[in-house]
Amino acid sequence: MAKHNELGKEGENAAAEYLMSKGYSIRHRNWHSGKRELDIVAQKDGELIVVEVKTRRNEEFGKPEEAITDRKIRNIIISTDTYIKRFEIDLPVRFDIITVTGTEPPFHIEHIQEAFLPPVW
Repeated sequence: MAKHNELGKEGENAAAEYLMSKGYSIRHRNWHSGKRELDIVAQKDGELIVVEVKTRRNEEFGKPEEAITDRKIRNIIISTDTYIKRFEIDLPVRFDIITVTGTEPPFHIEHIQEAFLPPVW
């Protein structure tokens, strides 16, 4: 596995551990719908939380959350809709971003709640 893929996996592990330490229940990790993927699907306080995780070694080329494009958001929304239908979920949904920065644990983690809303097309 390429080093950047290993770092990404470590970042997702750190993000999941962070969420669990804050009382979130992890429903799925790396859930796929065709070619689309939801990094983490969690639940807390009667709410479904879809979390996009962005891991970077540093902020030399910008903040990790800046890598989440409108196209990525659209794909997350489409996948979330599929997820909700497949598992027959009737809960409010929130979209969060967790940024993980560093080259090895302990990473710097930032949790951005309600990072975006579903766009109106």
